[in-house]
Amino acid sequence: MIAKLNLTVFTAIMALVLSLGAVGAKATNLITNGSFESLSGGIGQIGYNGTSLTGWTNGSYGNTVGYNFVYSAGSADTTGANGNSGNVKLWGPNDGSNNGFTGSSPDGGNFIAADGAYQQAAISQTVSGLTTGAQYTVSFWYAGAQQYNFNGPTTEQWMVSLGGQTLSTQVLNDPSNGFTGWYYANLTFTATSSSEVLSFLANGTPNGEPPFSLLDGVSMVQAVPEPGSITLLAAGLIGLAFLVRRRQLNRAA
Repeated sequence: MIAKLNLTVFTAIMALVLSLGAVGAKATNLITNGSFESLSGGIGQIGYNGTSLTGWTNGSYGNTVGYNFVYSAGSADTTGANGNSGNVKLWGPNDGSNNGFTGSSPDGGNFIAADGAYQQAAISQTVSGLTTGAQYTVSFWYAGAQQYNFNGPTTEQWMVSLGGQTLSTQVLNDPSNGFTGWYYANLTFTATSSSEVLSFLANGTPNGEPPFSLLDGVSMVQAVPEPGSITLLAAGLIGLAFLVRRRQLNRAA
């Protein structure tokens, strides 16, 4: 009887540990076109002159759309991209500033560049298939840059919202004609419904010295315990099982 109970407890523990590991291994990215590679109408201001990104919507600013651009690798400091206020390039080695800008992100390919102090509006998409009360981690690459032909230090950050919750990245400080380098963010949200809007709003200073926040490689997966946490949980449960067995043996004796 004791051996049978012990085997039952051990089997339950192993099943729990394996199920937790399986959840982590099968985490599914819920974001559509998080690398911004699915593009129609060519690079440019999103929602202007035919430029659109699959899965994403550019918010409105007055009678126009937000000053949010999509660039292909290598175009930001060379040809630039067209918007409703003209062609926009970013400072980089190909237009006179040896600031370390490589023309693309660590994710590669297309990326977003959004003015955080002019015609501000969020890019967003509706994420479905969420579990109410569950936690989800939104991850992405981000950086700070400045529009070509403008001077002066700037600051850049992203304000990220899921439903009614908003979290922000750190504020990046960018020297005149500079580039901050790329950073990787992990922000954890709690779902309040099965379908919620995920949005990114660039926030920068000062007005008139165009601060551009860059974005790429967006993913969103359900948060699961880290492998170390799973190991500690398993060890605790196994210890509890042995404690129960010892007490049973002592009572039998």
